[in-house]
Amino acid sequence: MTKRHVSLPDGAEAGVRGFIDEVDERLSSDEDTCEVVRDVLIDLHGDREAWEAWQSGESVSRAERVRLQGYDPCNATLESEYYAEKDEERFQRSKHLQWLWRQFDATPMADNVEFALRFRQMLGNHLFAECGDDCRFFKGISVTYGHNIEVGDNVVIHDDVHLDDRGKLTIGDRASISDGVHLYSHDHDIVDQTEVRNFHTIVEDDARVTYDAMVRAGCRVGENSVVGARSVVQGDVPAHHVVVGSPARSVRVKPGWEEAAEEIEDGRLPDNQDDREIEYDLPDDLEQFDEFQRDLQPPSPSR
Repeated sequence: MTKRHVSLPDGAEAGVRGFIDEVDERLSSDEDTCEVVRDVLIDLHGDREAWEAWQSGESVSRAERVRLQGYDPCNATLESEYYAEKDEERFQRSKHLQWLWRQFDATPMADNVEFALRFRQMLGNHLFAECGDDCRFFKGISVTYGHNIEVGDNVVIHDDVHLDDRGKLTIGDRASISDGVHLYSHDHDIVDQTEVRNFHTIVEDDARVTYDAMVRAGCRVGENSVVGARSVVQGDVPAHHVVVGSPARSVRVKPGWEEAAEEIEDGRLPDNQDDREIEYDLPDDLEQFDEFQRDLQPPSPSR
């Protein structure tokens, strides 16, 4: 079954195309990204009149001031901003673009699928390390940084997906990521959760990760494979296999691909996480602290 072709009326299409092209041109220029994001969000949220009044010296309430200031990503913080090992220089632009993506999704226009898919494709071209052609990014996608994500051609990522690129995340051509999926590229130490290891996580060409599944950091979802709904992948999914469960195990090979697929014993997925670890160094002048302020020493054995 194929999908129907849907298009906007000519007048709406001209407006959408003109707006996306204008934002794309501004983001591609030497113009300050913070200012571009601020201007776009002010207009998308219909606050231009209030903004101009405030800028001209008119009095605004405290709530209005917070709202108007919030369109500028320089006046906001993101969770990933607190991560000690992030690349400060790359993060600054990524933060501004990520703020535009998230705040766009808070507008009514984010539900206009034809417009929103094209707007996010344009943003992906600027935000991600690589972004292929004809991708479809739906509403509510969150990323850690954005600049450590590589996306191939004709990729579809559905609603409320989290793409963790604290390490590195690669998604191949024609991959499909369903609603509610979490793809991770970092792990916390089991004893001290403030200790973080980063990895390269890979979803290969034509793979499908279905509804509410989770892929652990450093795993590979093989070519043409399927991860079943609400599965938890903790190893490498072989090409052409179907895996389900928590932890996920192979239950079959996709029909017609039996000769191309490798056999795995008892359906258990091999763990190659250590091979994909991404080492990092923290700045020498970084003032580290334990946000939980705990004593992590194990208790003395009782006599």
